[in-house]
Amino acid sequence: MPANKGDRVLFNMRIFLNKGDEVLLNETQAEYLPKEMIRVVDGVTLIDRTFVLGRREAMAGVEQALMGVKVGGHRKVRISSHLAYRDKGIPGLIPPDAVLICELWLRDIVSALP
Repeated sequence: MPANKGDRVLFNMRIFLNKGDEVLLNETQAEYLPKEMIRVVDGVTLIDRTFVLGRREAMAGVEQALMGVKVGGHRKVRISSHLAYRDKGIPGLIPPDAVLICELWLRDIVSALP
């Protein structure tokens, strides 16, 4: 069953700048999150993230990319700045107007619309 609008999804994500440098957002956030939300796979820190598709609780580009993905699925997408962090960026991590490459893994559909 693929993820649809209204589903609460559990996913992992890696973010890279368009030129290939990885944004170490997971490592930065891992310092402040409970250990049960963090997994390390092949030396890469991943954070279990959840949100409801269609509620604008995540980057628009991530929401669009996860629509239609089945549990266990993976997508690598290029997200333009207007569907990511726009002209604000994240100070020290993502520059303003950055185009991002995101690797996404759908781990689970926690709850789905009937």
